[in-house]
Amino acid sequence: MTFVLIKTIHLFAAFIYGGFLIVDNLFLGQIKKSYDTEEHKAIRESFMKYVRKVVPPSLLVAVITGLYLITQVFGPISEEGMTSFQMLLSLKAFLGIWLGIRGFLQVYMGIQPLVFKSHVLPFSFVVTIIFLSQFMYI
Repeated sequence: MTFVLIKTIHLFAAFIYGGFLIVDNLFLGQIKKSYDTEEHKAIRESFMKYVRKVVPPSLLVAVITGLYLITQVFGPISEEGMTSFQMLLSLKAFLGIWLGIRGFLQVYMGIQPLVFKSHVLPFSFVVTIIFLSQFMYI
């Protein structure tokens, strides 16, 4: 019962974070084409003031619940090495932890990323995590 509850919380938190990245990369970037710079800045800021309240905590919840879930499903490593499931799950965990550390440092510590200032790399990580989730059980 605990596993199912935490997995449900994890999925909802991941949907909130991933949904923001999808909207930001696919739609908000396109607004620049329809509005001048000042209007675009005002539209984006009105959207972001709500995003800042929900998305960073949901990212942290997704990472923390993901860490719990990995302890429940990873299993022992056999003498032959990790299974394909374990390798894909490890990659997925690495990407999720990277996103969590980046988000925590940026939002709560005020440390801006040195190289990756846009949401394109986190978006690509989220898309990769989604695909890994689909191939893990094959």
